[in-house]
Amino acid sequence: MTLHAQEPFPGEPAAPAQSQQHQTQTQPQNQPAQPQQPFDADPNLNPPTFRVSTSVVIVPTLVEKKGGGILYGLRPSDFAVYDNGVQQKIHVDDDIDMQPVSLVVCVERGRDAPLEFDKLRQLGPLLDLFVGGGHGEAALVVFDSKPVWADPFTPNTDVITRDLREIPPGDGGAAILDAVGYSVNLLEMQPPDHRRILLLVSESRDHGSHRFNIPQLVQRIGTSNTLVLSLVFSPSKSEIIDWARGNTDGGAELNILAPLMMTINAMRRNTPRTLAALSGGEYAPFTRVKGFNQRVDELADHARNRYIISFHPTDLTPGLHRIDVRLTQDYGARVVARNSYWAIQRDVTAEDPAAAPPNP
Repeated sequence: MTLHAQEPFPGEPAAPAQSQQHQTQTQPQNQPAQPQQPFDADPNLNPPTFRVSTSVVIVPTLVEKKGGGILYGLRPSDFAVYDNGVQQKIHVDDDIDMQPVSLVVCVERGRDAPLEFDKLRQLGPLLDLFVGGGHGEAALVVFDSKPVWADPFTPNTDVITRDLREIPPGDGGAAILDAVGYSVNLLEMQPPDHRRILLLVSESRDHGSHRFNIPQLVQRIGTSNTLVLSLVFSPSKSEIIDWARGNTDGGAELNILAPLMMTINAMRRNTPRTLAALSGGEYAPFTRVKGFNQRVDELADHARNRYIISFHPTDLTPGLHRIDVRLTQDYGARVVARNSYWAIQRDVTAEDPAAAPPNP
């Protein structure tokens, strides 16, 4: 087993103690040492205090023609964005494929996931569709009853490709919420000018999460500007029909104007699908290797070719806000964008120590 995990996998012997910043590997004699990509300190070991002022909301937006192609060349006047029903003044980036990407590949290996390992082995070479050509870097998280940061962020996906081919089976857990929360923590430590993308490959329901609950995760997705792309194995036949081509329009069950409990119930029924809808990502079931490869190709193309819309909210009421992105003209296209964000009250004292009240 060659995964460069920061902690041993369940049932495997513990590795010798190593520096948190770097890991080393014994090289054969007379062979030059191969450079190792250093691990940054894992932010999940000492989670950062989460203080966010919702001053700018980022809305990656896919506009897809009926035939499946991307609709290019749209201007700010072609979009209307509403925050809780109130239209906002927006900015649209001109170059939709120029921003670098930070990608976390989060792969389940617990429960029945080993039955899908023949498909997961195809994933590594496809990651260059997201980060190849200097477009960014990727990291690998694997999980069963707990997540493990297996490979650090790197523009070279060869190590991730190798480790996905050698991934060992896990235990009986599928802690999707914990793994997603863990991955979002990693993404939030990446440069702020990077697009944050989480590629989640898992079953549809969480089994065994205990570190992150659903309201916490809804908040984190809503404040981190992370785009969640979900690939789900072993879906039912009806699910494949209803959710073909990554459709995440969830109808009433994902209506964020309804109480938060509606979203919580949707998350319990299908965690990856709900996360994709909250973030403006896509949900794609798969059953065969060919279909898996096609789904990844499509998700990568869509991730690179989203318009990046941003706005300064006119209403900063704390809590979950509904976002509605529309086209101002009928182009015969569908819009896929995040349907919510989470506003957090600005913590003035945390940002400016001088604003804190004096000690008595």
